[in-house]
Amino acid sequence: MSVSLKDLDPAFQGAGQKAGLEIWRIENLKPVPVPKDSYGKFFVGDSYIILKTTAIKNGSLRHEIHYWLGKDTSQDEAGTAAIKTVELDAALGGRAVQHREVQGNETDKFLSYFKPCIFPQPGGVASGFKHVEVNAEEHVTRLYVCKGKHVVHVKEVPFARSSLNHEDIFILDTKSKIFQFNGSNSSIQERAKALEVVQYIKDTYHGGKCDIAAVDDGKLMADADAGEFWGFFGGFAPLPRRTASDDGGKVQVTSAKLLGIRGGKLEPFSAETLSRELLETNKCYVLDCGAELYVWTGRSTSLEERKAAIAAAEELIRDENRHKSNLTRIIEGFETVMFKSKFDKWSQTTEVAVSDEGRGKVAALLKKQGLNVKGLMKTTPTKEEPQPFIDCTGNLQVWRVNGTEKTLLSGSDSTKFYSGDCYIFQYTYPGDDTDEILIGTWFGKKSIEEERTSAISLATKMNEALKSQGVLARFYEGKEPIQFFAIFQSLAVFKGGLSTGYKNYITENGISDDTYSEEGLALFRVQGTGPENMQAIQVDPVATSLNSSYSYILHDGNTVFTWSGGLATTLDQELAERQLDVIKPNLQTKTQREGTESDQFWSMLGGKAEYPSQKIVKEQEGDPRLFSCTFSKGDLKVKEIYNFSQDDLMTEDIFILDCHTDVFVWVGQNVDTKIKSQSFTIGEKFLELDLNMESISKETPLYIMTEGFEPSFFTRFFKWDSAKSLMHGNSFQRKLAILKNGVAPTVEKPKRRAPVSSQSGRSSAQEKPSQRSRSVSFSPERVRVRGRSPAFNALAANFEKPDTRNLSTPPPVVKKLYPKSVTPDKTANPKSASITAMTSSFEKPTTTMIPKVVKEGKPKEGEVSNRSEALTIKEDAKEEEMGEDEEGMVMYPYDRLKTNSDDPVTDIDITKREAYLSAAEFKEKFGMTKGAFAKLPKWKQNRLKIALQLF
Repeated sequence: MSVSLKDLDPAFQGAGQKAGLEIWRIENLKPVPVPKDSYGKFFVGDSYIILKTTAIKNGSLRHEIHYWLGKDTSQDEAGTAAIKTVELDAALGGRAVQHREVQGNETDKFLSYFKPCIFPQPGGVASGFKHVEVNAEEHVTRLYVCKGKHVVHVKEVPFARSSLNHEDIFILDTKSKIFQFNGSNSSIQERAKALEVVQYIKDTYHGGKCDIAAVDDGKLMADADAGEFWGFFGGFAPLPRRTASDDGGKVQVTSAKLLGIRGGKLEPFSAETLSRELLETNKCYVLDCGAELYVWTGRSTSLEERKAAIAAAEELIRDENRHKSNLTRIIEGFETVMFKSKFDKWSQTTEVAVSDEGRGKVAALLKKQGLNVKGLMKTTPTKEEPQPFIDCTGNLQVWRVNGTEKTLLSGSDSTKFYSGDCYIFQYTYPGDDTDEILIGTWFGKKSIEEERTSAISLATKMNEALKSQGVLARFYEGKEPIQFFAIFQSLAVFKGGLSTGYKNYITENGISDDTYSEEGLALFRVQGTGPENMQAIQVDPVATSLNSSYSYILHDGNTVFTWSGGLATTLDQELAERQLDVIKPNLQTKTQREGTESDQFWSMLGGKAEYPSQKIVKEQEGDPRLFSCTFSKGDLKVKEIYNFSQDDLMTEDIFILDCHTDVFVWVGQNVDTKIKSQSFTIGEKFLELDLNMESISKETPLYIMTEGFEPSFFTRFFKWDSAKSLMHGNSFQRKLAILKNGVAPTVEKPKRRAPVSSQSGRSSAQEKPSQRSRSVSFSPERVRVRGRSPAFNALAANFEKPDTRNLSTPPPVVKKLYPKSVTPDKTANPKSASITAMTSSFEKPTTTMIPKVVKEGKPKEGEVSNRSEALTIKEDAKEEEMGEDEEGMVMYPYDRLKTNSDDPVTDIDITKREAYLSAAEFKEKFGMTKGAFAKLPKWKQNRLKIALQLF
């Protein structure tokens, strides 16, 4: 499209450069900017142009243009508004969607800009601004009808009994009181939304000072407010039924007809079916759907052709007396989902590549005039690391699904998943007010459908046992969100499976079992953003699985290689070193750099081959969209809510928040129980709908939550007030209470179930980032000894068993996370000789027994799975009865248990040297009994051990 300065109205220069609203009124057939303090104030005799600019995540600005036509506006003004929107679009680069809005029949998107409603006023510029000036002291009683569940269409009707009906909501605005009359057939949600209009009238026309009354249809004179209300109508009398004409003569939706434009005139287009291929880039078309009309303009059309197309559509509306039809103009390459849905076939392959050339030309023209054109050009998107928005100091329990049952995993196995299995995890973590609970399911790529179904069922039952206070989540391998990795922190995903269902499946179908073996050949890609978020993913052991942007671990049982691509960072290399502690801690490693690999390395991979160099890019989170849902007989219907807020979430409904990379299903407390039980089905149906027609993955992370138990990674999309979702009553009762009382009542948040400590739970301390990292050296020429210095290895040789762990390999890194209630002592010196100072704030010492060795059985669900802690608690209760000394356990003097002892004790558990001290000597050295020591957080225990040289 060619653009010249004469095509651009001066009023539009500099428009759309920042997010927000801009409005122009047509005066003397010219657009004139409207002052910001008059936004939302429309006169029935005027025409307006409204520009909505939104900043989106990719760094660009999205524009929507509306032109609003008052019911008394002239045809010349209406035509001018339609033509000027085309010019405004040209000034913005020629890609904005344009909407025709008619008074009384506005779209939901338009009304969402002026919440809660608009009140068109009499008068207009054509009449010399002769609008009604109301004396503040002479209040005029008015009656309004309100329609709408999510946005409110408000219309003033005659102040008469005949205007009332049983289907709608009415607002009677008198001098001293505002009445809301709720028709008996109106919904609770409609009544609640109308209260926002009552609040607006109270604040705007009464200075916030007047009484509010709600009158229910059918409650006659039993209520004082009802009696007063009917008094304005001369007393109560039965209401008439609404007639068909009360619908306002809405235009009906018809089958789509495609019309071509030649010489400014519309011509029917003959085609058996509608497909994308019919639309030529150098022409304009009109798609007539009855109540909706679309003007499609090709990228190669001129500005004059686009003006002629919009004029032809306006003429069609006038000639057929369809003034209430909605008209939308769209540009090739920026078609809306609704427009695409009108075609029997919309091929994605024929879409043109849209560049910024048009916008750049417009920007260059305006820049010559000395105008700031920053808003017309695409800005560089800010590169921010995704945030999990979840506290990582909680307790984690993990189960593997076996058929219809689940098996609790130990701490060491809880971060090792297999692609052929399904897992359930329960994560309990500190929230703003109390503990939050996330119950998730993870499906491996090769897991069987029966176990996936079983996992969902078991997780749902777990949440039901918690009275639905937890958030249910469903994740697929390869599609995990940042919250998942933040919880597991160090995760290894292996090929194959260990569950009974997977084993039976491969046996019945004759499939070879490729389950990971420590002695077999295996290749792992290491990825992540740091020690608190790293994964080792097993891939096929061939050269084509490599990628220059990652580091890898390769082993065959006897040999271990670490390989770093030329584009891998030092962080990637460090993560590979850390993951070796999980995957292959007992062997020395050979470091390989891309381009200097040894023959043995390539031989293990079956020879050299070409491989990619681009990093695997995760889908970026999109701009969130909120939808209300209606689900009946397996059929899901959704309606988008524009410019949404927390107040749009009504307790009687189910809503879906779509962020492209995540989908949240929000279930109101007052939703029918049968519908609540189908929340997962509703979420899956929503993914199937693919509203954006972008082939969205059905494996997108899905969250289910109940009102009142929303997690922070959901509430961050709102200006959230937790008190609102915890109020009693339905939506109408809640808003009426707020309106009458002026503030939202404070409601005590119900306490959630306390976290269950488990063997797979997190420790209560967290090491600093500087403590997490360890120095590493890389040399492809030699076998690198990881972690410990030679002096440390010599010292450790006196305590470790050579057959259990290679002396060059340090113990696995233990993640230590501080709970919110614990603040580590940043000033304490680990080498301090003063034990008294370190333990001065510890709890009062108590006497306890050393726990005896007992045979561990399978912990039951909900039971404390840390055996040593459980036994310590039991021994505390018996200390008076049994005394302090333990029979049958060998004790050693303190000097032989120290790490630098001249005669160290062998054949003991070196990680628990303190357990071999007598009770008396333990108390002397630690300043407390063993029972008190066992109750301390791990980081305090370790600090004491270091100070005593026992660690």
